[in-house]
Amino acid sequence: MSSKTESVQHQAVLTDEVTPLPAHRRPAPGPITILPRPEPAFSRAVEAAGGTVTELSGETRGLIWLDYGRADELRATLHAYPGIGWVQLPWAGVDAFSGVLAGLDRPDLLWTSAKGAYAQPVAEHALALTLAMLRVLPKRARAEGWSTLSEGRSLYGLNVTIIGAGGIARELIRLLAPFGTHVTVVRRSTEPVPGAAQTVVTDALSGVLQTSDVVVVAAALTGGTRHLIGRAELELMRPETVLVNIARGPLVDTDALVAALAAGTIAGAALDVTDPEPLPQGHPLWAEARCLITPHSADTPEMTAPLLAERIRLNVGAFLADGRYVGVVDPQIGY
Repeated sequence: MSSKTESVQHQAVLTDEVTPLPAHRRPAPGPITILPRPEPAFSRAVEAAGGTVTELSGETRGLIWLDYGRADELRATLHAYPGIGWVQLPWAGVDAFSGVLAGLDRPDLLWTSAKGAYAQPVAEHALALTLAMLRVLPKRARAEGWSTLSEGRSLYGLNVTIIGAGGIARELIRLLAPFGTHVTVVRRSTEPVPGAAQTVVTDALSGVLQTSDVVVVAAALTGGTRHLIGRAELELMRPETVLVNIARGPLVDTDALVAALAAGTIAGAALDVTDPEPLPQGHPLWAEARCLITPHSADTPEMTAPLLAERIRLNVGAFLADGRYVGVVDPQIGY
């Protein structure tokens, strides 16, 4: 018997049951190209599902895009090779490709992303940031002497508001359960989210902010969610409130956040994402004692690579056989 403990791997967290696409929506199967350049782990994932990885040509029918940016190059590729019917994007958020999604006159083109694939490591990071802020760990890390001031709050029983209802939100709700928190989810629809005490629409955000101890931003960045947390929203929060952003930097108005922290409007902010990003040296947030910044590291490449490989394997199987695509993107709403 092996003495090694079997390692536990992250798993995707899906918000909806995966069902086959109708036949008329399924792209024609065929050779698959990986760009900008193939990587062995992802090529193996394609082949494990029965797919064939080839150089880009007129025969290419599926495209796996591994670069977070280079949207113009992606657009040019799709224009030059109209036979491509399915595109797999590398991240959960597709805001970097919003112009391509909205601008291509290809209603038949199927897009899939990694939404839900990285939910577990990102939710874990959100919990870590939340605990760090409540326990004033940024101040403790900067301290050069023993403090006799009693500070810090327990997460147990607090009101936590999560903006967004995707995989990250659902995994975070699961992680929060042992703390007995009262979770409110803010989303586009009123459909209840399992595990949340209440689910409200985005228009009701201002009401729940006034009673929140922790606000976690976990929404997709679209044209309608930019600066979802701005001056007005920050002013509604209590001086004890902690803000955590593990989604996209522009969801929070950075100038308004700087002002709110300086004025003591909120207790603190923990950011894994910023606007601009990277946050430039000398920016006021670096010097703000009540702000904890991690460099977009909630999900490292070591965490995401096997998760993306599994998403590719599943979607290649859908492409070639059963049509059970995971992470289908709606180009109209942007996620």
